[in-house]
Amino acid sequence: MTSSSETTNKNGATTRSGAGLLKVLGVWFGISAAVGNTIAAGIVRTPGEIAQLLPVPFLFMGVWVLGGLYALCGASSLAELGAAIALSGGQYNYSRRALGDYAGFIVGWSDWLSACGAMAAMSIVVGEYSAKLFPVWSYGEKSISVAALIGFALLQWQGVRWGSGAQLITAAMKTLAFAVLVVACFVAGGHGRVTIATTSLPPLAELNSGWPLVVAIMVGLQAVFYTTDGWDGVIYFGEEVRDPGRDVPRAIFGSVLAVMAIYLLLNAALLYVLPMQEICGNKFALGTATQRIFGPYGDPVIRSIMIISLLSAINANQLFCSRVLYSMSSDGLFFRPMGRVNKGGTPVMALLLSTVVGIAFILGSFERVIAMLSFFFVANYTLSYTSLFILRRKEPQMVRPYLAWGYPWTTGIALFGSLLFLVGSIATDRENAPIALAMLVASYPLFLILKGMSKRAATCTREPHH
Repeated sequence: MTSSSETTNKNGATTRSGAGLLKVLGVWFGISAAVGNTIAAGIVRTPGEIAQLLPVPFLFMGVWVLGGLYALCGASSLAELGAAIALSGGQYNYSRRALGDYAGFIVGWSDWLSACGAMAAMSIVVGEYSAKLFPVWSYGEKSISVAALIGFALLQWQGVRWGSGAQLITAAMKTLAFAVLVVACFVAGGHGRVTIATTSLPPLAELNSGWPLVVAIMVGLQAVFYTTDGWDGVIYFGEEVRDPGRDVPRAIFGSVLAVMAIYLLLNAALLYVLPMQEICGNKFALGTATQRIFGPYGDPVIRSIMIISLLSAINANQLFCSRVLYSMSSDGLFFRPMGRVNKGGTPVMALLLSTVVGIAFILGSFERVIAMLSFFFVANYTLSYTSLFILRRKEPQMVRPYLAWGYPWTTGIALFGSLLFLVGSIATDRENAPIALAMLVASYPLFLILKGMSKRAATCTREPHH
């Protein structure tokens, strides 16, 4: 059932009435938010992890292609949900609509904390890389990290046009930097393979076969899944997209194709420059390839590219954080003041709290928190794909500007894959998964408290003062 704060626009999509957000965003912003968020530090280390599991070029590249096809199945489902339920705040809205307030609350707060942690982690790496490039800053890594977070917060405080403009510029710079790197690898990287003496890899027949090979492919796919996550960035801005029925699906599919094109080109470039032995287990394979191309300048080149890449991701995650918190507050699942929006279309109180939490993560130790929240990361996708099935049955009359192609098969594939990854996350992380489940149990009383406080606050504002 639709909340009283929601209505239907001229295209039939669900929106919030009187929300205060500005409808000024389009397809290119949606793609830039996804590219900015997705392509970050993961591409540096993931190729080495996958090559360790599948040390044969066609298997190594094949798992990236499979990951892209899997993302397309998920993209089709989220495109339908994002076009029909055009609300800012991401996947929170779909679970809440299909499964109720508590399911939405779980998705919302875990997504918010994950995004806060992600932007903190990226800020820390920016500080570390900047200190490496400029040794005079070596004693101020934390200060650089905090400054990056505060700088983007001040920019976004000016309004959504400022935040979206920064995202478009940084994402374009990132794409151009990686494109130059790929071209350099193919133009000048052929000599790298023949100048390094390495032992030969075993032939394909000697590699794991049967069930062990299937497991290796599944683990490799999981690594690709984590590295490509973020292609759905536009769904955090549903209320701010000018024509969500048309632009949200276009942005989602454009994001998947853009991210996968960049990743496939980067991995092909790696294979061209480095022999497979050097990629296997290499946690900085992209850096190794860059050093092979640019010699002593390789390290500053790759660190500069990564700083640009991470700055774009910080801005994107900060935008996501404020929208999730704003959305939950507007629906009465968090403190009402977090729903305040300024004239520029920025949820200012949500942005302030998110930035404070991000700074706390930078100054403290939060690796354990992020490890626990990775469990919810997979669970949130599982709930979203489940929500599509439920809403198709529960609300057949809902106006759907876009229908998921291949439904129910593509949605079923996406859901089955998410369930497998979820089971794998629980099975492989015996330390953090039980704590995450305990957090899930503990979240219910918190949900009741916050919902009760929000209801009381709303009642007080409606009652006349005597």
